[in-house]
Amino acid sequence: MLKGHCDDKFSDLMFILDKQLKSNYELGASVAVELDGKEVVNLYGGFKDDTKTSEWDQHTLVNVFSVTKAVSGICISKLIDNDKLDVNEKVSFYWPEYGCNGKENTKVIDLLTHRAGMFGFQDGIPKTSWNDWDTYVKALEKQRPYREPGSSQGYHAVTFAWLIGELFKRVEGRTIGNFFRDEIAKPFNIDFHIGLNDDQIKRCASISSFDRLDSIKPPIDFIKFIPNFLLNKQLKNLKNSFKSQDFLEAFMPEPFTNNGPNSYDYRTAELPAGNGHGTASGLAKLFGILATGCKRNNLTLLKNKTLDKAIEVHSSGPDTVLFGVKLNFGYCFMLEGNKNSNINFAPIFYKGTFGHAGIGGSVAFGDRINRLSYSFVCNKQHGSKDLYKTSNMLTKALYDSIN
Repeated sequence: MLKGHCDDKFSDLMFILDKQLKSNYELGASVAVELDGKEVVNLYGGFKDDTKTSEWDQHTLVNVFSVTKAVSGICISKLIDNDKLDVNEKVSFYWPEYGCNGKENTKVIDLLTHRAGMFGFQDGIPKTSWNDWDTYVKALEKQRPYREPGSSQGYHAVTFAWLIGELFKRVEGRTIGNFFRDEIAKPFNIDFHIGLNDDQIKRCASISSFDRLDSIKPPIDFIKFIPNFLLNKQLKNLKNSFKSQDFLEAFMPEPFTNNGPNSYDYRTAELPAGNGHGTASGLAKLFGILATGCKRNNLTLLKNKTLDKAIEVHSSGPDTVLFGVKLNFGYCFMLEGNKNSNINFAPIFYKGTFGHAGIGGSVAFGDRINRLSYSFVCNKQHGSKDLYKTSNMLTKALYDSIN
């Protein structure tokens, strides 16, 4: 079922993806790897939708959900690179209307590391078009935070779009989607987009088996009833997360009913938290540039010292939204985690990697230690315990191949 190319050294990735597609575990998918700035893997196969009438090809675009956050992090890093944004400055310095109702002392770094305490909409997400940017922004401007800003980490799954996006727009003038297109995608020829036009929509795969966001959680609610003295610190954090119901506030179900991820309204909106669409090859190229000195074809994407700071651990949980997990964040980037685990609810990020995972199962990262990049994209969402099963198999095989 596979097409594309794969260097012999990485043949295990080809066997894994072929098996996952032939068994119908995956509907359509692609994996790409760059090593030392050269594309050594670009495999794709399967189908673009449940009818299985349209085959996945090398130009197929797919929604990678929160992998988009890392792409937004690259755009944010370029503002820092150009001395336009100070992460230690108050958000209200750039966005005055935000500084009210307990948010006055929120710093930029709080937004970048999911520590702003604004992981949901207190009055429910606005019932309007995804393209109605200002309505979402005004709702977040006015509300009080769930937690004191800076005091705890709670993954801003959806609200990240408007918090980071509006901050960016106030500083730069352009939206993140337009900035990425003009300053990164076009100059470096990267097939990734935040907000699609009609021609790009024609290339899209449809997200299959998509469930309500609030259903993607581990089936261990019973922990709420276990006394604290029987639990270690990690399990206490898990229990506190379930009791707080922060997950339900952050992963609100309303916007993703009625086939939301495949709707025209969703695809055409610019949502820098989660509706980036791209190819595995495009993402591998983007992170491959960062992994090999931040330059390609005499163009510089970022200063190395800026990336150094962006991929330091600036927050490491426990994450009150994501079940008390010790999740490491840089400036919008997911960092090392889950590498010694067989748990497929979380993605594997080895030492030195930086990138992000999406709730549909897609993952992308760069690795400056090994000068490689990796991306897996797919269109079939799995249950919580197997959310990243295919990507984790591929990631392990990748690192076995280079060690």
